[in-house]
Amino acid sequence: MRIAFDVSPLSHAPRTGVPNYILGSLRGLEEIAGDEHEIVPFAPVSLKGKRNLEEALDGIGLRRRVGWLPFAHAWRTAWSKAARPPVERFLGPVDVLHFWDWMYPPQRAGVRATMIHDLVPVRHPEWTTPRTRAMHTAKYRNAAATCDVVFVNSTYTGRDVYELLRVPEERIELAPPGVSSRFEPDGERADLGRPYVLTVATLEPRKNLETLLAAFPLLELDLLLAVAGPPGWGPEVELARDGVRGLGYVDDDELARLYRGAEAFVFPARFEGFGIPVVEAMASGTPTVVSSHPSLDDACGDAAVRVDPDSPEAIAAGIAEAITRREALVPRGLEHARRFTWERTGQAFLDGYLKHSKR
Repeated sequence: MRIAFDVSPLSHAPRTGVPNYILGSLRGLEEIAGDEHEIVPFAPVSLKGKRNLEEALDGIGLRRRVGWLPFAHAWRTAWSKAARPPVERFLGPVDVLHFWDWMYPPQRAGVRATMIHDLVPVRHPEWTTPRTRAMHTAKYRNAAATCDVVFVNSTYTGRDVYELLRVPEERIELAPPGVSSRFEPDGERADLGRPYVLTVATLEPRKNLETLLAAFPLLELDLLLAVAGPPGWGPEVELARDGVRGLGYVDDDELARLYRGAEAFVFPARFEGFGIPVVEAMASGTPTVVSSHPSLDDACGDAAVRVDPDSPEAIAAGIAEAITRREALVPRGLEHARRFTWERTGQAFLDGYLKHSKR
């Protein structure tokens, strides 16, 4: 098969959840496809975006079709809405077109595939920006109407796609994320000068950092709260307070050290597509405390302490429990995290393409 694989979201930096999924799944698909199938990463991006994208794809030995354009976002939007010219005009014949959130290019033939990470813009529009709502809802409509296969990263998202977008179950395929091999229990540990609890999140409303900040003073433990993640949008989260250290965006190598050095990892999000940091923390040998919202069930399995994300008291008690139960939770988390590899993600993609090419 010749697979056209959209990599447009990799043109933005720094990379967080969805772009990390795209990059990991592309690596997994490359590994699984071998010499039998051709993968063609493509993207129309800005000049700055082209530099970011080339940096992200460094080490991936696939021939790319990356063109730069002024006003690339407007161009991608216009291409999607106009539904012409077909992608084959730029890439030649393809057996599969796999697109993501930023555009939904037209095609003449072949399997039409996409990935839906979550339906936050539909379920909770108040947690997204107007631009995000407009871009994603247009993509959702197109995906529901035209895609042969819609991949989802969790069973919860799959149910949402079926119930809210009315995509038939036979067109929905599960493709959970993987965990990079850098996230492992052995290795250097971060030293922040005192014992700490770690949370990892873009600073935005649904990540629920305000409730975590309210919970932390309730702990009867001498711990620092370390917050790793880039600025997002919405009301500013004030991290300049006693016992809290904002670390900003950190690269994956530093993040691995932070996971390993933490007394516990806490993830109080009100809603997620999957929750990759949860399994990264488990793979690093760190006990985890996670929101009880069902969108995080696949990420947690039975290896996390689950807490009411709206209760500071419950979050504080969960952190204390995770630290106390470390010897039981760590091996359970390691076992759970081993289920998630990017090769399995790539295999899920390839199996989905092949299955739906025969329909």
